[in-house]
Amino acid sequence: MKKRRLVMRTAILFILAAAVAYTLYANLTKDNRMKVEVGKQAPDFVLIDMEGEKHKLSDYKGQGVFLNFWGTWCKPCEAEMPYINNQYNHYKDGGVQVLAVNVSESELAVNQFAERKKLDFPIVIDTDGQVQTAYGINPLPATFLIDKDGKVVKYHTGTLTESTVREFMEKIKP
Repeated sequence: MKKRRLVMRTAILFILAAAVAYTLYANLTKDNRMKVEVGKQAPDFVLIDMEGEKHKLSDYKGQGVFLNFWGTWCKPCEAEMPYINNQYNHYKDGGVQVLAVNVSESELAVNQFAERKKLDFPIVIDTDGQVQTAYGINPLPATFLIDKDGKVVKYHTGTLTESTVREFMEKIKP
């Protein structure tokens, strides 16, 4: 009986030690760099908006793109949406576009949010998370400023104020 208990305890201890070792190894070897680098070309993607239209990032060449990743459940995202909308309406005719990429939520939730906030800019849903992964998004909200040549000018994570949104749009205005 004692020998059996000793064998069980040893096995459990071994499993725990292996789990700790694996966790340490995984954390020390993972790539902590941002996947998209400032000064480099932004990864191209195609996503569908709430009206069923395709949006391909490379189709926006010649214009600045304010690329914002967000979620309806994200309070900082919700707080910055009116500012993004106001500045979108001011800059859209000046060559600055907004693409708001929702991170894998249902069309119903996103549509209800957009209607409640009276949002005018294109909203696309990254249903399978591929764009979020390609851009290395974590945490939300995250914003990339992309210039007229498709290069990343700036990456920002955290809530934006109206003046910051205006400053960012000025930065990517062609």
